[in-house]
Amino acid sequence: MAKKNTSDNVNQNVNTANHGRVPPHSDDAEVAVLGAMMIDRIAVSKSVEILQEDAFYHEKHRLIFRAIVRLFERGGTPDFISVGEELKAIDDNKIVDTIFLSNITLATPTSANVEQHARIVQERYLKRLLISTAGQIIMNAYDDSTDALEEIDIAEKHIFEIAEKRLRKSYVGINRLTRDAYEMILKLSQRDQQGLTGVPTGFKELDHLLGGFQKSDLIIIAARPSMGKTALALSIARSAAVVSGIPVAVFSIEMSAMQLVIRLLSSEARIDQQKLRTGRINQEEDRWIVSGLSRLSNAPIYIDDSPMLTIMELRAKCRRLKAEHQVQLIIVDYLQLITAPKSDSREREISLISASLKQIAKELDVPVLALAQLNRSVESRTDKRPMLSDLRESGSIEQDADVVMFVNRPEVYKQMFYDDEHKTPTEGTAELIVGKQRNGPTGTCRVAFQKNYARFENLAYHYEDNPADKGVVPPPEHLPQYDNYNDDDDAF
Repeated sequence: MAKKNTSDNVNQNVNTANHGRVPPHSDDAEVAVLGAMMIDRIAVSKSVEILQEDAFYHEKHRLIFRAIVRLFERGGTPDFISVGEELKAIDDNKIVDTIFLSNITLATPTSANVEQHARIVQERYLKRLLISTAGQIIMNAYDDSTDALEEIDIAEKHIFEIAEKRLRKSYVGINRLTRDAYEMILKLSQRDQQGLTGVPTGFKELDHLLGGFQKSDLIIIAARPSMGKTALALSIARSAAVVSGIPVAVFSIEMSAMQLVIRLLSSEARIDQQKLRTGRINQEEDRWIVSGLSRLSNAPIYIDDSPMLTIMELRAKCRRLKAEHQVQLIIVDYLQLITAPKSDSREREISLISASLKQIAKELDVPVLALAQLNRSVESRTDKRPMLSDLRESGSIEQDADVVMFVNRPEVYKQMFYDDEHKTPTEGTAELIVGKQRNGPTGTCRVAFQKNYARFENLAYHYEDNPADKGVVPPPEHLPQYDNYNDDDDAF
């Protein structure tokens, strides 16, 4: 396993991997930063926003930086004399003498360029960190007792962390923040009138309820087989990528990439899947196919149909897709088919998978939509509508998820009408039941389902005098009344 990178470990690994070359650093920049910090308290504030102690290459410089910061945190003035006294308390080996400290102050006439110099120090530190990590990767690779895939995952994680390192942000005045907030609100109002703050699903009521799929959220869509989980996920992918131009990654462990494309094309061109599979299409349908293919081919959808996908492989692929294509939505079909390390129970394996999916969402700051299959317990009761308790046997899916959504098509169970005051027909419709939303309300949305096209779409509500003539009876209000609002992480 890779060791945590401390400044000593970094320098040791750098020396191992540099083949006699001097590791990247800048003596002049380090001296300039330390000198500026002993001239001006504001320079201290600017420097600590960019640098930490480990960023300095020389141990003497790290000790001086530590002494300055300790003085600053206590409200003291880190001048030449004060820093010298502070060093007596922390420099047990007397590494820094008075002459060395004096030379630093004399070499720095001004603190004007402290931020620029601090960034040079940070840049060199990141390069040393990269060399150190590479050295550790090499050493681990020579160890026959470790698992290669695990080491690859660890290596990729460390490289990604270095690539994602950013200079720490400074404070911002409320005046600037209020202007930025107003500009953001205006931009959102011009872009979308539904109050979306996340990736749109394409379903008006669902977007009204969720505000779109939010960054770093794990969203679970659960249902029994043949309810249309994959069709719903592809409808959401289509809405995001084709309609909104948002890059989407789809990991299909159950179906091949070609099967998914046929489904997408059937939905986009509105042609029966069976016709596409058999090639029995007429001239008009051929034009629809060409038109549908044109829209799909320009959409930023990336499909991976690798079988036996492990959680480590999934994480690595997601990192690469985020870096190379800036994907903003990741779809996994489906959760229980991901290969996890062997455990003493299947429940623990599922728990590891769901926890890992949540980690991916947080690490990459994108929503992860994972499909999950419910067991037969749903069908053993009179009310076939899925509920949160149906996930209790599935590890920690319910706890790890930010949003849990169920797909229910009553017509599958020969239920001809919904149990509402209008006795609305169930044919060609489905319920999207939001059973959990960590930071918002729960509720149920109805959508249309076109089985031949494997397509979900908005259920058009008509308000004519006799809406039943069109086969759709409107609900009491255009948008449903949602249940409770969950702002407590432990609500479920």
